[in-house]
Amino acid sequence: MNGESRVGSAGVHGSCIMLPGVTRLQSRSSGILLHPTSLSGPFSVGDFGVEAFAFVDFLAAAGQHLWQVLPLVPIGEGNSPYQSSSAFAGNTLLIDPRQLIGEGLLDEAEVSSLVKDSDDFDVARTFKEAVLQKAFHAFARAPADLRAGYESFCDRASWWLEDFAVYRALKRVHANRGWCEWETELALRKPEALVRVQGELGSKIAAEKFFQFLFFRQWNNLRDYARKKNVRIIGDMPIFVAYDSVDVWAHRELFKLDQKGRPAVVAGVPPDYFSETGQLWGNPLYDWDRHLADGFQWWIDRLRWSLELFDIVRIDHFRGFSSCWEVPAGASTAVEGEWAPTPGAELFQALQKKLGELPIIAENLGIITKDVERLREQFGFPGMRVLQFAFGGDETNEHLPRNYTRDTVVYTGTHDNNTSAGWFDGLDETERAFCLRELASDGREIHWDMIRTASASVADTAIIPMQDVLGLGNEARMNLPASETGNWKWRMRPDSITEEIVIRLRNLTELYQRN
Repeated sequence: MNGESRVGSAGVHGSCIMLPGVTRLQSRSSGILLHPTSLSGPFSVGDFGVEAFAFVDFLAAAGQHLWQVLPLVPIGEGNSPYQSSSAFAGNTLLIDPRQLIGEGLLDEAEVSSLVKDSDDFDVARTFKEAVLQKAFHAFARAPADLRAGYESFCDRASWWLEDFAVYRALKRVHANRGWCEWETELALRKPEALVRVQGELGSKIAAEKFFQFLFFRQWNNLRDYARKKNVRIIGDMPIFVAYDSVDVWAHRELFKLDQKGRPAVVAGVPPDYFSETGQLWGNPLYDWDRHLADGFQWWIDRLRWSLELFDIVRIDHFRGFSSCWEVPAGASTAVEGEWAPTPGAELFQALQKKLGELPIIAENLGIITKDVERLREQFGFPGMRVLQFAFGGDETNEHLPRNYTRDTVVYTGTHDNNTSAGWFDGLDETERAFCLRELASDGREIHWDMIRTASASVADTAIIPMQDVLGLGNEARMNLPASETGNWKWRMRPDSITEEIVIRLRNLTELYQRN
């Protein structure tokens, strides 16, 4: 590793890659949206433990063939998976400590002492990091096959893992401060400084690689189990990364930064359904000319890696590939931004040339113009419709089921929406009457009426948030856009899924031939 290293310099294939298991969405399929952190379990946030495997069993029993998750990358500010420090690494909070007992890396007493009845990410972070450090120290005595697996992973992922492990080790010794606050020679990745760090922080760097090895090992085991149950996984790719990320630190030239390395413009969206002042995300924006000049190599690497982890990838904020809302750095709201064009067609052509068929869902919600839809249709990506958006306009509303086309993924709501029960409670009289008429509902089981309508629609794919399957209210909302606290915390109770729910969901799936 050196200051001139390029992402993908190792392990990148120069010709078209046909990824194993890649397939487009099948006609008439359905599934559930549930992020693994929302699973029940003993460690404050859900993980890849027995509860995740039991959830796959539930999906199979209920006739569901899709499990959609949110981004699995490290979480950032506000515990958001959409503000990540890496486009490639995994969120180590999702590692299940119980699996490490059988591998001789932990003992039962160490794990049981960490059980916490909490939904607090900080609590989870504290004890998960402590237990993973213990596992790393025990790894020196690990069996040969486990060590061989680690070495193989480090070799295969070296093109992103080396930079990430150094970045994480440096964050730890700098009290988690952002890379722009480190010593100049480290912030600028001077080769001699990086060589020195490799020597001084060798053990910490190795530990970070080990944690990532555990994450991807457990995730791949879970995904393999899902495949055996005929359940495919839809991943989620945020279009942007955080400014304090290894991606920006290692590849400043790919982002619109000023001479001091600070963002010149930042990402957001103009005023919309969620906020009168827009949403100021604050992510640095890409220097698309530089990406175009090197053949979009960073994006090729990113999507290739995602398609090794997921069967299908939902790309968040797809409209950003047609044009991005650029807000001047330092602005207090997103109102004063402007649209800047992006080379989406050239990007997806390059991705197709290198990766073959692209199993992508385009998140085309919000202010969507004809050029965005032309881009989506050009590459055959299905778009999204949200049933909760159907009843606030007139008969031409594209979210009304009667206006769907087959190349659509319909959701009752998304991670950014209220639950269907919570949403329905907040409707005004006009919208409520429209909704009840369209759904042929009396409102007593609005969540099941929403599920039924989505399942009956012509849309090829129907995805239902787990909160709607359970009929939960506003207290189970996952995220409120433009808010800074209280998000991403909802967790499913261990006894939530009943036999009645399994039967009702399976019956709807069979009735509307989504199996």
